[in-house]
Amino acid sequence: MQSLSALLDLSHDLGEESRGLAILGEGNTSMRLDAETFVVKASGSSLGTLDESGVARCRFADVMALFERENLSDDDIETALLAARTSETDRKPSTEALFHAYLLGLPEVEFVGHTHPQRVNALLCSPRAADFALKRMFPDEIVCCGAASVLVPYVDPGVPLARLIRAYVEEYRASFARVPRVILLQNHGLIALGKTPQAVLAATLMAEKAATIFAAAAAMGGPTFLSPENVAYIAGWTAEHYRQKVLNL
Repeated sequence: MQSLSALLDLSHDLGEESRGLAILGEGNTSMRLDAETFVVKASGSSLGTLDESGVARCRFADVMALFERENLSDDDIETALLAARTSETDRKPSTEALFHAYLLGLPEVEFVGHTHPQRVNALLCSPRAADFALKRMFPDEIVCCGAASVLVPYVDPGVPLARLIRAYVEEYRASFARVPRVILLQNHGLIALGKTPQAVLAATLMAEKAATIFAAAAAMGGPTFLSPENVAYIAGWTAEHYRQKVLNL
C-alpha cells in the first residue's frame, strides 16, 4: 500500500503558488491505496497546504456505481460520495472523485493530479486547443506527456464530466493501445496520471512548459510541429524509455 505522504507531497508540489498550477481550492489529487480503496482530496481543501485531515478514503465500487445511475440530483451525488467513504470521520470527497476512481482503475495508474495551469488553460480557452493537445513540438514533451493528449470538450463538472472523460480515454486507448499521460479539458484544466508522483508532476510541468513555448511560437507565425514519424520515433526510442525509467516516469 502506498504511503499517504506520497500523495501529500505531490499535492504540495502541484499547489506551490509560484508555479501557477492551482490556487485556493482549485484542483485535486488522488492515489490508489489497494484494489478496493483510494484516497482523494476532500472538497474545499487546498493542494498547497493539504494534510491528512483534508483527504477522503473511498471505496472504488461505491464511487464507480455512480456511472450507472441516471437523473442524479446534486443531493443524490453528495449522499453517494459521503456513503463511499471508508470512515465517517473523513470529510466529503471532491465532486470530481468519480473521474479519479475511473482513472485509478486503468493499468499502471497509481496517482492522478488535476490542476488548472495558467498557460495550459490559456490554450484550452482558445481555438488552438486541439493543435496543442494532439500535436507535439519537441522530444521532452513526448517523453513526459506522451505522443498525444486526450482532449475532452467542455461539459459541466461532476458526473457528466466523468462520463465524458471515460468515453474519450477509452477512444484513446483503442487508437493508441496505451493509457494516456495527459488529459486536457477544454475551458477547464489538465489531468495527469501515472504510476508515480514524479510522473504526474513531470507531465504537468512539461505541459505547462509546452504551453509557454506554443504561445511564443504562435506569436512568431508558428508553431512548427514534429511530424508523425518524428513523434513515433521518439515515443518508441529505447534511449528515451531508459530515461523515463531513471526519472521514475
